[in-house]
Amino acid sequence: MNDRYSRQIIFNPIGEKGQKKLFTGRAAIIGMGGLGSVISQSLARAGVGFIRIVDMDFPDISNLQRQNLYDESDIGKNTAKVLIAKQKLEAINSEIKIEAINKRLDISNAESIIKDVDIVLDGTDNFETRLLINESCVRAKIPWIYGSVAASYGMVYNIFPGKTPCLKCIYPEILDEQFRETSVNRGILNSAVSVIASMQATEAVKYLTGNSDVLLRDLLFVDLWNLCFEFVKIKKTCGLICPVCGL
Repeated sequence: MNDRYSRQIIFNPIGEKGQKKLFTGRAAIIGMGGLGSVISQSLARAGVGFIRIVDMDFPDISNLQRQNLYDESDIGKNTAKVLIAKQKLEAINSEIKIEAINKRLDISNAESIIKDVDIVLDGTDNFETRLLINESCVRAKIPWIYGSVAASYGMVYNIFPGKTPCLKCIYPEILDEQFRETSVNRGILNSAVSVIASMQATEAVKYLTGNSDVLLRDLLFVDLWNLCFEFVKIKKTCGLICPVCGL
């Protein structure tokens, strides 16, 4: 391995063996907004060998407050986020493969998008897409990392099909749009986005390097403004069977 990863290799839980695993690792990031921007940069800099990025939006001026892959020169170019992100990620690390898919994840393409990766990371901003990620990953038995942020707080949860409760177990019923907390109706701190996304990326690195003993097992809630960290144990309701994962 070259000097690019030298500071990471001397971190004992990774080492040369873990670095080689990262280089053969394959990740998909669904959504290239605030979370996806941070996650993709972290994984690219860490040396994850293949990263697939999926989104169909274009950058606008309101994104620049928290979506740190984009800048003012990207506004109004009529170039999709994933194409801009691909170019910038390749400039960060030319040794890895970045695949950009300029599409919205939907029921027609979800299976093909995730089928050949080791892990999927949630960079989305809506529960409809997250539930689709959940269903697709459970069906394909591919682990995925849920993340969400609004205002100053966010959540991270690792979902391992067949081993942990899935997203549908946590949210058996989704709130109506008017009751959901999002960046649109609650605002958002860019630092909260960075913290949650960094946690997601770190969990992915743990998984890809084989450090399963230190993976997050609970749902982690973080309120950055009030410096609150809370681990929530996810327990199944007695007698109820999840229609998605069967647990």
